[in-house]
Amino acid sequence: MEPGDAARLGPGRAARAPPPRLLLLPLLPLLLGRGLRVAASASSGAAAEDSSAMEELATEKEAEESHRQDSVSLLTFILLLTLTILTIWLFKHRRVRFLHETGLAMIYGLIVGVILRYGTPATSGHDKSLSCTQEDRAFSTLLVNVSGKFFEYTLKGEISPGKINSVEQNDMLRKVTFDPEVFFNILLPPIIFHAGYSLKKRHFFRNLGSILAYAFLGTAVSCFIIGNLMYGVVKLMKLVGQLSDKFYYTDCLFFGAIISATDPVTVLAIFNELHADVDLYALLFGESVLNDAVAIVLSSSIVAYQPAGLNTHAFDAAAFFKSVGIFLGIFSGSFTMGAVTGVVTALVTKFTKLHCFPLLETALFFLMSWSTFLLAEACGFTGVVAVLFCGITQAHYTYNNLSVESRSRTKQLFEVLHFLAENFIFSYMGLALFTFQKHVFSPVFIIGAFVAIFLGRAAHIYPLSFFLNLGRRHKIGWNFQHMMMFSGLRGAMAFALAIRDTASYARQMMFTTTLLIVFFTVWVIGGGTTPMLSWLNIRVGVDPDQDPPPNNDSFQVLQGDGPDSARGNRTKQESAWLFRLWYSFDHNYLKPILTHSGPPLTTTLPAWCGLLARCLTSPQVYDNQEPLREEDSDFILTEGDLTLTYGDSTVTANGSSGSHTASTSLEGSRRTKSSSEEVLDRALGIGDQPVSSRGTRLVFPLEDNA
Repeated sequence: MEPGDAARLGPGRAARAPPPRLLLLPLLPLLLGRGLRVAASASSGAAAEDSSAMEELATEKEAEESHRQDSVSLLTFILLLTLTILTIWLFKHRRVRFLHETGLAMIYGLIVGVILRYGTPATSGHDKSLSCTQEDRAFSTLLVNVSGKFFEYTLKGEISPGKINSVEQNDMLRKVTFDPEVFFNILLPPIIFHAGYSLKKRHFFRNLGSILAYAFLGTAVSCFIIGNLMYGVVKLMKLVGQLSDKFYYTDCLFFGAIISATDPVTVLAIFNELHADVDLYALLFGESVLNDAVAIVLSSSIVAYQPAGLNTHAFDAAAFFKSVGIFLGIFSGSFTMGAVTGVVTALVTKFTKLHCFPLLETALFFLMSWSTFLLAEACGFTGVVAVLFCGITQAHYTYNNLSVESRSRTKQLFEVLHFLAENFIFSYMGLALFTFQKHVFSPVFIIGAFVAIFLGRAAHIYPLSFFLNLGRRHKIGWNFQHMMMFSGLRGAMAFALAIRDTASYARQMMFTTTLLIVFFTVWVIGGGTTPMLSWLNIRVGVDPDQDPPPNNDSFQVLQGDGPDSARGNRTKQESAWLFRLWYSFDHNYLKPILTHSGPPLTTTLPAWCGLLARCLTSPQVYDNQEPLREEDSDFILTEGDLTLTYGDSTVTANGSSGSHTASTSLEGSRRTKSSSEEVLDRALGIGDQPVSSRGTRLVFPLEDNA
């Protein structure tokens, strides 16, 4: 071997041995993989943080935008009410009576509804619908897992397949669409409570029998007549192919119940402004107050009607009587709950010194009154009935225990709340015509509803008035009947009952029809009230807080000798025995227990109840020589006396002696015969003309007019 060869082999061997940096080449893929994974992990973590931050930012922006839209929607209603108030002032200043404030609020609501509906762009969209074919019912709350994050969704209602692509995509319109519970729990209580708290008891109780007949029997008659007529309309719609979904007989009765709730707020406002006849005012106001309560309980009873068997909408006698029992149970339970709450408030205000702190006294009165509605609803009763009779009880008892400041505050507080709530509802009615998403307009159903309401109101007023006049001394004249027929407006209660449930096709059609009926009655009938009063020759200019001036019919002369006199007097006493019994019991026992007025219980309770009587009798009764005058004291009758109040004096005719004595029902003291005759002369306007009372006696008709 040559040395050169050896030298060449050396480098050759040396070349075959890899250099140190070349040893890293086999590890390069592994190192690069690890590095890439580390870099990818770091970049993905940063991306996740950025994504989470973006989602939080988007959520904050959505919350801020939602808050802004809520503020805009509430501001819209406040501006509506402000504009309504200013226009009302202008109308009152100009003595405009063709349009009431409620109709004005509806017009402004319509204008704003048109602007929101057609003047604001869509601001949200729906990506897709999810199918849950394995479930057989809808869930009120739904949790959706989106990429490991859970989102909560609440049930808004059912959407028909044909309208799934036309779901409202304007967030602003959704914001101005309120939950129906807002109407029932927030807006209705002050309206109903004010009706009971401001009730004019004197004229109300003098016509109580007629009012109860119109409110209970008349509403039931109207409900069934309207329901049966509308069932015929539904059959006609099905025959001509204009009925696209189910509409049962019970649905027709439910519509008859809710549309029978009258709300003649426009007519009553004009009556109050013109000082129309007090008896007509009392009949209309009393009917509307109790009619709302009857309508809501009647609608609840119809919903509770569940016949046995497969056909759940067929007539079943057992289910019918069960519904009647539910009606009586709900109404009596609600009445009891409202009265008990009023009694508790009266006792608290009597036996505490809250009157030293008018602010606390007013706050307690407000909370106790409002809680009556919620308590009744929570117990399964009807809050409308409970808060109505709570208001009547509070006005009758608790009001006497309040301080002067609290009396003024409570009256003004609920008057303002009533005004704002009522105008808010009517403004929302105008708004809902364009913002409500589930309207079902059916011309046949709407026309049929107008005809059915007219016939139902006629069957409600005229036959009942005929039978009531058989027992009334002061008849309900034809002009009164025509005015009551004309004044059957529909308003806030019918709307609130209709909007409370709009899930089904039938309920949506009822809501749309009810809305149009309210529009028509408020605008057309409300605007025609003043001409109708003039056309029917109904007297105006009468102070509703005073009795009508006496005339030849304000007393009756009966022969003191003979059976006719005894029979006539017995008839009068029998017709008034219920009120005489109640007011005597109320004056002698309830008023002294619950208020600071009335005679001391030590003089009315038996001697063995002396300790209890002294504990329950207010010290103010002993201290005050002249207790507060009771507004209804002229109704307190004893077995032998019939009394009639003229101004501040009460004229009493004693049937046994035939002599006339004047007394005040609070002091219970007898005055002389001369003062009695002077009061009687002034009341009857006969001056110095002698009154022949030999062989006769004057019997003043204070019995119930019903």
